[in-house]
Amino acid sequence: MAQRVSGNIFEQQQTNRRNTVLVMAVFIGFVGFLGLGFDVLILGLGQRGSFHLPVATLLAVGFGSMSAFWSLQAGAASVLRSSGAVAVAADDPQYRQLRNVVEEMSVAAGLPVPSVYIIPDPDPNAFATGKDPAHASVAVTQGLVDQLSRDELQAVVAHEMSHVRNEDIRLMTVVAALVGAAMLLSQFGMRSMQFGGAGGGRRSDSSRRSGGGGVIFLVFWLLAMILAPIISRILAMAVSRRREYLADASGAELTRNPGALAAALEKIDAATDPTRSIKQGTAHLCIADPLGAAANDREGWLADLFATHPPIKKRIDALRAMAFQARPDPTALKQPSPGS
Repeated sequence: MAQRVSGNIFEQQQTNRRNTVLVMAVFIGFVGFLGLGFDVLILGLGQRGSFHLPVATLLAVGFGSMSAFWSLQAGAASVLRSSGAVAVAADDPQYRQLRNVVEEMSVAAGLPVPSVYIIPDPDPNAFATGKDPAHASVAVTQGLVDQLSRDELQAVVAHEMSHVRNEDIRLMTVVAALVGAAMLLSQFGMRSMQFGGAGGGRRSDSSRRSGGGGVIFLVFWLLAMILAPIISRILAMAVSRRREYLADASGAELTRNPGALAAALEKIDAATDPTRSIKQGTAHLCIADPLGAAANDREGWLADLFATHPPIKKRIDALRAMAFQARPDPTALKQPSPGS
């Protein structure tokens, strides 16, 4: 059964705004902790007979604050640039149908028309990004335009416009940008562990003098440093999974044609090649997992932990149920006719 999402559109928007602020605050606190560990374990902050400003902590908090602000203001441009997306000109005849569909769904959703981008990739996929509906962008791959009918293309665009209307894009874009920042910080921290013999001696002396508390702090700091990229990706996956069912239902509401979105998802699922233009850090933005991870087809707590999207077959079944359609039975095609 599809995940049930409670609350109306305004409640969803308010929740996404609160979660955006929460994610940014947690990220700033997290990088501050990494900086504090550098001060204590590498620079010897708090040792007897020594005093200095927590330089690394202040620098880390400053970096985290700037990264969070940048992710909100310019994260969408970075996501589009990383995927190689190219803006579609208003008078480009090759993509007139795509622009018409985007304009139709913008009117249906009561939103400004977003910027439209094409990703030069043969695998069918799409995503929306931006800090708010007034600064939104919808990007689709060339494969999506080539392989889908007009109704199916409209259904996918409606799904993405639902993310815009619900303001999922704000939270999902911020998370995408902060995932990259967390990975960068983790790499810097791991290199600092190889700071040299003198740094290693100060780290060992600091831990011994602090007793068991210092050892525990060192262990937590090392775990945070090592697991930062993994934890940030799991967060991104959770953000995406919780919103896909709602966007499917909201998109079907906009088109009044849930069967078209089900058919589009079937074609997207049938494409076995990954969407190579879309990087791992932004996979949670897409309508379907661009990496083709096997975890997305499984169920259970482990799959929920590592999957960027809910099982696409469950999404298709839910949409067909909305359209009062049953999934075709492949065995029915093999049954002989009465006259044979």
